[in-house]
Amino acid sequence: MVDVAAIEAERERLKRVHLREERPPSSARGLHHMALLSSDVERTIRFYQDLLEFPLTAIFENRDYAGSNHFFFDIGNGNLLAFFDFPGLDLGPYAEVLGGLHHVAISVERAQWERLRAKLDAAGVEYLLESEVSIYFRDPDGARLELLADPLGEMYGDQVG
Repeated sequence: MVDVAAIEAERERLKRVHLREERPPSSARGLHHMALLSSDVERTIRFYQDLLEFPLTAIFENRDYAGSNHFFFDIGNGNLLAFFDFPGLDLGPYAEVLGGLHHVAISVERAQWERLRAKLDAAGVEYLLESEVSIYFRDPDGARLELLADPLGEMYGDQVG
């Protein structure tokens, strides 16, 4: 059984010890790209570019694996979502594992969120609606995505950035 009180106490301890009221600036400029795996390049392009409206910006050979593609989609503010395909490696289906990817949350304007939700409906993509601002769904390879209507730096009305 999960000890909820102990978990909440630990969360409060972590906040007390590590969450700074006056944060120094980050050493990072932003997320350059996050790389996921694709079992079918064209299907991935159709899903991300045509359905989700994230423009394909580049596609070239993966420098680390001959014959593999490395391709990128614009997700706004200079941030990219990238993919590799690894033909011949038979990587198997997507799996959530400890230390692995849980989901990728992408902020979109509310009007775009509504339009993309309608497109997901029309395409028959199953999703979970959370708090009227988040849509959770999976891409064709099973990676979990979230379209979030909250502005960057906010989540469900709280400042997180």
